[in-house]
Formats: sequence, C-alpha cells, structure tokens
Amino acid sequence: MAVLTSKNALVTGSTSGIGLAIARAFAAEGANVTINGFGDADAIEKERASIEADFGVKCRYSGANMMNGEEVTAMVKDAEAAFGSLDVLVNNAGIQFVSPIDEFPDDKWEAIIRINLIASFYAIKAVLPGMKQRKWGRIISTSSAHALVASPFKSAYVSAKHGVTGLTKTVALEVARDGITANAIAPGYVWTPLVEKQIPDTMKARNMTEEQVKNDVLLAAQPTKEFVTVDEVAAIAVFLCTDSAKQITGTTLSVDGGWTAE
Repeated sequence: MAVLTSKNALVTGSTSGIGLAIARAFAAEGANVTINGFGDADAIEKERASIEADFGVKCRYSGANMMNGEEVTAMVKDAEAAFGSLDVLVNNAGIQFVSPIDEFPDDKWEAIIRINLIASFYAIKAVLPGMKQRKWGRIISTSSAHALVASPFKSAYVSAKHGVTGLTKTVALEVARDGITANAIAPGYVWTPLVEKQIPDTMKARNMTEEQVKNDVLLAAQPTKEFVTVDEVAAIAVFLCTDSAKQITGTTLSVDGGWTAE
C-alpha cells in the first residue's frame, strides 16, 4: 500500500517548481491533492489533469491569493470539505525581493512577510481542528537555508523564513500529543526553471561562462557545488508523512549541500 493512500493533501504554491514536485510525489503515494498558485490557466489545468491521469487520484485547484488571510482560510476549508478530510498541509508558497533595507519598498516587504509567513499561520490555524479531531496530521513548511543563516539585501525573506522556523517549533509543541507533526524543509539553491532562466542574463552581466555562473555565483555558498533538485525536496516531504517519521517534529531539515555547516 502506498504511504498516503486514503489521505488528502493541500500544497500551496504548487503550480510549478518545488510545490508541484511535492504535489506529484504525494499523488504517487496515493493522496488526493489540492494544488494552488498563479499562472496560465491552461497550463495549470494541464498539470491538474496530469496528476489525476498519472496517479489515479483526485486533484483540485484553488486560486486562493496567499496575500489574503480570508482566502487562505477558505481554501483550507474548501479542500477539507471536498475530500472529507485534510491530512497533510504543505506551506510552500513564497516570493523573493532583493534590496538594501534602507531602500526596501514597503509593499515588497509586506508581501514577502504575508506570503512566506502569515499565510502559513492562517493555513495552520484552519487545518488544525480537523487534524486534532482525527488524531493525525502532517504540517510541512518549505523554508530555506535563510531560515538558519542570513544574506545581505534579503531582509524580508530572511525574516520571514526565520519566522517559519519559530512557527514550526511552536505548532509542534502545541500538538505534540495529538498525532500531528510540524516540520520545515530548508533547501539551499534548488534547480528550477526560474533559476535556469537567470543564467543567461547573469552570464552577460558578469561576463562569465555558464559553469562560472553556476559554481561561483549561484552555488557559491553550497560546498557540494550541486543544486538541490525538486524531487529531492519532495522525497523528504513524503518521508515526513510516514510512520517512520512520527517522532520527527518541531525541526527544520536542511537540504543545502552543506551551506549551513560552514
């Protein structure tokens, strides 16, 4: 029997990248899935239908805006009502903006904090009553190496991800006897289409080769000099849902090629 047979999951920010990989990994293990995010409507429908066709599960789409707490809450409740339960929540939605703090646009700061941190609070608050009633649940947040260390010009993102660490620990302690775990996964640089698209511009701007951009710019902080893959992150999310991981709670699991070891 697959790990998540008869379970239902919601993954925010899952129309591409890490979130989509997690959603597909859950579906491969038998879970019905609600995906969420922005993008081209036809492309999203193609991904939704592909999950159903490839894995024989049900897949819903929610276009809830992570900036809006009421929409986040409604998304959770709708997912729970549609499938009869919501057993796994993955807070994956996130955005980034880079700027010196004294020049940081106020609206960018607030958007990053809302999407990367506050949305997680609303989702967790909404999902916990059902999980407590069923005495089983898995709450997973996609964090970052920046939950543990800082980088210049990323004040909002670093603050939000440090906040995710604190939120994860607090939730884990509150539900420790309810059959629910709360953990975060903290990747370093992950190979996604978004990262890949940055390479040509960086090559031109810095007069570097593709390999120089990868090794000396993007992977400068990762001792392995290898990108984390979305499938590696997804595999860890699946593992955290297994009975073997039921005593892992309140922790942030680094998947960063050794970045935070230095």
